[in-house]
Amino acid sequence: MEYLQAKNVEFQIIKYLDEPFTLSQLTKLMDKSGKEPEFFLRKQEDYYKKELKGQPLTSEQLIAAMVENPKLLARPIVENNTFAVLAQPPEEINKIL
Repeated sequence: MEYLQAKNVEFQIIKYLDEPFTLSQLTKLMDKSGKEPEFFLRKQEDYYKKELKGQPLTSEQLIAAMVENPKLLARPIVENNTFAVLAQPPEEINKIL
């Protein structure tokens, strides 16, 4: 947030832990990034370690798992009308500004 504020960029915060993404919303977000869903998967989460690690999952199954377990989704993700990036480090945001 500080990075966007320093660049005087207006933004909206989506609290996806309170209101999780739908399958359609998260699929569109992943598509906008051009990255595979695994790129956004937080592999340090207990659920991943216990339930998903080592499983041969499709992209669709990974997205569904992130919808069902929002903590699996890496953050922050910044998007505009066309693209989305995982803002780690924050300078990744420059790719879509």
